[in-house]
Amino acid sequence: MQGLMMDYPLTLQHAYNRAVRIFPRKEIVTRTEDGIHRYTYREWGKRTAQLAHALHNAGFQEGDRIATFGWNTYRHLELYFAVPCLGAVLHTLNIRLFAEQLVYIINNAEDKIIFVDGDLVPLLESIAGELKTVKQYVIMGEAPQSSGKLHPSVDYESFIANQPETYDWPQLDENTAAAMCYTSGTTGNPKGVVYSHRSVFLHSMGVGLADGAALSERDTVLPVVPMFHANAWGFPHAGIMMGSKFVLPGRFLDPLKIAQLMAEEHVTVACGVPTIWIGMLQMLEREQLDLSSLRAIYCGGSAVPRSLIEGLNHKNLNIVHAWGMTETSPLASLCKLRSYQLDLPLEEVFRIKAKQGTVLPCVDFRVVDMETGQEVPWDNKSYGELQVRGPWIARAYFADTESAAKFAEGWLRTGDVAVVDEDGMLQLVDRTKDLVKSGGEWISSVELEGLIMGYHKVLEAAVIGIPDQKWSERPLACVVPKPDYVGQITKEEIIEYLTPHVAKWWLPEDVAFVEAIPKTSVGKFDKKVLRARFEA
Repeated sequence: MQGLMMDYPLTLQHAYNRAVRIFPRKEIVTRTEDGIHRYTYREWGKRTAQLAHALHNAGFQEGDRIATFGWNTYRHLELYFAVPCLGAVLHTLNIRLFAEQLVYIINNAEDKIIFVDGDLVPLLESIAGELKTVKQYVIMGEAPQSSGKLHPSVDYESFIANQPETYDWPQLDENTAAAMCYTSGTTGNPKGVVYSHRSVFLHSMGVGLADGAALSERDTVLPVVPMFHANAWGFPHAGIMMGSKFVLPGRFLDPLKIAQLMAEEHVTVACGVPTIWIGMLQMLEREQLDLSSLRAIYCGGSAVPRSLIEGLNHKNLNIVHAWGMTETSPLASLCKLRSYQLDLPLEEVFRIKAKQGTVLPCVDFRVVDMETGQEVPWDNKSYGELQVRGPWIARAYFADTESAAKFAEGWLRTGDVAVVDEDGMLQLVDRTKDLVKSGGEWISSVELEGLIMGYHKVLEAAVIGIPDQKWSERPLACVVPKPDYVGQITKEEIIEYLTPHVAKWWLPEDVAFVEAIPKTSVGKFDKKVLRARFEA
């Protein structure tokens, strides 16, 4: 017997229509070159419709890839909805990639048009000659250093001017592609992940759940995570669906500017990678700012060091550890204390908050022994590869036949190594490629990094495996001292600090003091650069 419910398509058109009709007075605030740009959902809705008309009149059709090359701004948020609601596919390009990777991605996706922020025009001009499918460029704001190599090009405001302010959206199947994003590609070429309307819709509901990010109409959301990276973790889609106020930082990403924006606009929810919040904690040691409205900082992309959780807690700021990947839309788990953990001593609370926590509803997971292929026991110490599945998890890459092994038996093999405690809470201990195998035993680089960053003289630390004749590999700690301690910190101090916390054979073979840890295009530690540097 079948259910008797309406067959209602789960598309982003619902989120757009709901936002414009029910929350027309809510604000979208963007920091720009000229100060603060502020308008309402009502105006955003009209401009989004004008953009859809402009694209339609320029001949762009359902399924066409429409690319963006921009910061977190109100225009980018207009594109986030106009493109998919039209039936086309929003392709967010990572502005921090190397030129050859960008060329590969744009050509692989067959982008037809690129919307580019004015100050980023020179980056695109350097590769414009190699882009095979791009028919037009739309420039958002002033392009002070343009050499005119992007042609034909048109100004964004001219492009949408005089268009009607409502749009009769086409009927779309919920499985229609809505957006795509390429992984940062640590090995081989980047790979395209294509999100459907249905997956984005369900993911937005997940972000809104009380045990998700609990996003609601009462929130003021500041995504520091770039809108070019994995849907800005779903916050733009979910925030519009729920009617949240938005605060967008543009290209002004230094900790002081972000914190000032948070204080001025009474931000309640922010999200971004750990390096952002490490910088902010440093800044808050010197500056007095009222961040009392901030109820949660959602943090992922790489492991959140326990020292950061404790440091922010001393400032009455709550950082929530999240986990996900481009392939998981990306939110897959969040670490919130369970009801029976609320009264635990603070020391124990910090230990739990350093985990990646509980998977969201709609996400299934298993942790599989990398040698036997069997599920590992939930004993908080047996390592295995984390595998996930669910309605917002990718099942294949775009135009890719080589990666079938990544999607085995209906599960996404994440490449993350995890342990599970008896409550089913996850803790990632490493990437499969970053584990150090010493004398046949695994050492977690992530755990060592977190401990080293707890030392009061250390700003950042990354641990890599270096070849060793006797043990095959040994850990090397690459350490960035805090500015006040440059030249005043020794290897011996670090080892002495670690000794009570880890097994003797986990202690780093050596400590290299460096000016900075190299970062990937999305702000994670780039260990392949460190390996190349310290291999010998």
